[in-house]
Amino acid sequence: MLTFGDQSGAANAAADENLIKDGTEATFMADVIEASKETPVIVDFWAPWCGPCKQLGPALEAAVTAAKGKVRMVKINVDENPAISAELRIQSIPTVYAFHEGKPVDGFQGALPASELKTFVDKLAALAGDGGLADAIEAAEGMLADGDFADAVETFAAILEEEPENPLAFGGLLRAHLALGEVAQAEALLAAVPAKIANAQEVEAARAQIALLHQAANAGPEAELRAAVEADPDNHQARFDLAQALHAAGKVEEAVNELLELFRRDREWNDAAAKTQLFTIFEALTPKDPIALTGRRKLSSMIFA
Repeated sequence: MLTFGDQSGAANAAADENLIKDGTEATFMADVIEASKETPVIVDFWAPWCGPCKQLGPALEAAVTAAKGKVRMVKINVDENPAISAELRIQSIPTVYAFHEGKPVDGFQGALPASELKTFVDKLAALAGDGGLADAIEAAEGMLADGDFADAVETFAAILEEEPENPLAFGGLLRAHLALGEVAQAEALLAAVPAKIANAQEVEAARAQIALLHQAANAGPEAELRAAVEADPDNHQARFDLAQALHAAGKVEEAVNELLELFRRDREWNDAAAKTQLFTIFEALTPKDPIALTGRRKLSSMIFA
């Protein structure tokens, strides 16, 4: 498996068997203070006789586990460790403290519902950063730009092993497969996309690219279609087909212009096919692509004219 920079925090913690552990006065410095300099640590102060503790403890452990190593948890029995309780002025239990960079940064008393526990843990996990995943994504994008498509596939796939619902990595992996001409693999990935990111812009972009690739396979001869449009400018089907042929030939801006002209002439033709095709092309491009920006602006001016 590829590794991403210094992952002594989040990534290694995910595989650490001591993600959730019992702490003592003797281990508090190592388990909490020092450990929190690498990965945020939640400390649960509890006692066996405490009813609310029995409710909070398992729920908090579940929230920590769901964070997949971005936080750790240490459980302190206040009856067995009175010195720590006194030093931190624990007056009632359950009490929870969160430590980061060797210092307490958050906390609460009493049992909380699962939704609030998740918010608490997520807020703390955000302090840990992403374990180098952002740098890895940037590196993989550089591989794509340099034509190192196979290496990009490997890197994006490794990132997804660490964070399966990362839309940037998922979209990048799809684009890398498409760059290799592996349309079937990309379609198989799309069929299994996690529901949480199914509508992410990066995933929609790859979906649009696949649709355009299928269209390109059936595109007609550009010269003949151009002649047909010149002979009859109101031949909407010929203009639409010409736009597909132009896009298949890599002439994206020309394809957009033909579709805009078709929309101008008859916006409702074939169930607004011109507008639908334009949106497919725009989605396949990056949001800041000048062709997409200009095309969207021109289309909007026509729609709201």
